[in-house]
Amino acid sequence: MKEAIAILTGGGPAPGINTVVGSVAKTFLAKGYRVIGLHYGYSGLFNENPHFEDLDLFKTDYIFNQGGSYLTMSRFKPTDKDFEQNFNLDFFKQNNIKLLVTIGGDDTASTANRIAKFLEAKQYPIANIHVPKTIDNDLPLPAGTPTFGYQSAKNAGSVIGRAVYNDARTSANWFVVAAMGRSAGHLAFGIASACHYPMIIIPEMFNKTTITIDKIINMMISSIIKRKIIGMDYGVAMISEGVFHALSEEEILKSGIHFSYDEHGHPELGKVSKAMMFNDILEKKLKEIGLKVKSRPVEIGYEVRCQTPCAFDLVYCSELGMGVYKLFSEGKTGCMVYISQEGYVSPLYLKDLQDPETGKIPPRLVDIHSDKIQQVIDNLMNFITPDDYEAARKYVANPETYDFRKILNW
Repeated sequence: MKEAIAILTGGGPAPGINTVVGSVAKTFLAKGYRVIGLHYGYSGLFNENPHFEDLDLFKTDYIFNQGGSYLTMSRFKPTDKDFEQNFNLDFFKQNNIKLLVTIGGDDTASTANRIAKFLEAKQYPIANIHVPKTIDNDLPLPAGTPTFGYQSAKNAGSVIGRAVYNDARTSANWFVVAAMGRSAGHLAFGIASACHYPMIIIPEMFNKTTITIDKIINMMISSIIKRKIIGMDYGVAMISEGVFHALSEEEILKSGIHFSYDEHGHPELGKVSKAMMFNDILEKKLKEIGLKVKSRPVEIGYEVRCQTPCAFDLVYCSELGMGVYKLFSEGKTGCMVYISQEGYVSPLYLKDLQDPETGKIPPRLVDIHSDKIQQVIDNLMNFITPDDYEAARKYVANPETYDFRKILNW
């Protein structure tokens, strides 16, 4: 029987998934392997009747530059009981599968590591190689290497973001924009800095103080007042959804939002509009302090996940896909494929990235101290400083309350 590989995609979509799948498939097909695409993520490996199909050259050539994921995705997270009782080894044996390629983010990577350890303990001769994916850019890849999908999502988000900024200028309004990013602010900061937004709020900014809704609202008002002082009665404030992960239960209750949670225990932020919530609270606070400002909410979320990948991700994802074969041919397993900025392929072992206590891969956060970030804060953002106190008293009696750096305890 011809040797085969199986490919699955987990978590949420990101631009470039089909490019990885197509590139892996084309490479292995050219080497004489059968390529199987597994639908519904990990659930197929713990199912007696998995939904799968053969991927041939014509199919993969059609999908490689498309957005979305041809292979149906899933956030299924197997339990210890699933591993002991439901793992479908027959699927691997009957199809002569020698390699499992997993494509996903931190949760998918963590599960891939569990599978690699499980197969090793059971002495199953099946290799596992993971391809890191997330538009959040929060997997800890070396030397700041981006996760695939991030550049395309940032580009698509910036198209929306620029239109929003033009609307603000045209109509003399303010907009409150929220962008995806479960625990890190890479996407929000990337979009906002590309659009020169006068206020950007990401969780990493609160490195010296607790995140509260009041502080977030006061940071937005700080920018509104500063722009009034300099004669610009419009603007946009960007907020990363990651701030919700650092809010206390009390603060979340104060927001009035009740979250549902996914299989991995994460609040399903995509089901609620963070922009709407913060805009409502901002409007109430502006009315309370007597500032006449019109504001509108805009959510940047699912719109950027299935975009057609940009040139960066088309090339990067092709390199990752071909890199899977290179690592496999070298006998590597239980690792992620990593492409250095110089273009070299190497294995990045999941066990070396995991937290030894939790077993999870910690997120890569925005380095708030870097010149890249500090220059945007110092030169592009607008907010109240002590030099503005006198002019700000025209709008508020207590400008110190809206001092950006004081709010953050910087």
